[in-house]
Amino acid sequence: MAGRYGSDQLNNALLLLGLVLIVVEWISRWRWVSIFVLALLILCYFRMFSRNIQARYAENQWFLRRWGPVSNRLRNMLARFRDRKTHRYFKCPQCKQRLRVPRGRGKINITCPHCHHQFIRKS
Repeated sequence: MAGRYGSDQLNNALLLLGLVLIVVEWISRWRWVSIFVLALLILCYFRMFSRNIQARYAENQWFLRRWGPVSNRLRNMLARFRDRKTHRYFKCPQCKQRLRVPRGRGKINITCPHCHHQFIRKS
């Protein structure tokens, strides 16, 4: 692998998409999906064994710029789900900042740390 690009986040995403398509093919019995899976695998191996490191790096950076906001949103949703028994989340009515407040304190006065707007909510 000396002088080759190797694997990166885009390759991992393509392989994961290939696995999802394989499961879809098994469930739906659509045999034509295997053509897309084969194309994804060929693309992954092409990127992995490529010697044009700059081009593969640019492709990965493009993917990360597109995937970053989606990843952050999914991570935030997962954190909110994990904290659902101990915390409540509110939006500041003025600046729309998301605020995390302990659950079970009754009516509380919430001060937004971003804009310093105060509002009352039941936690």
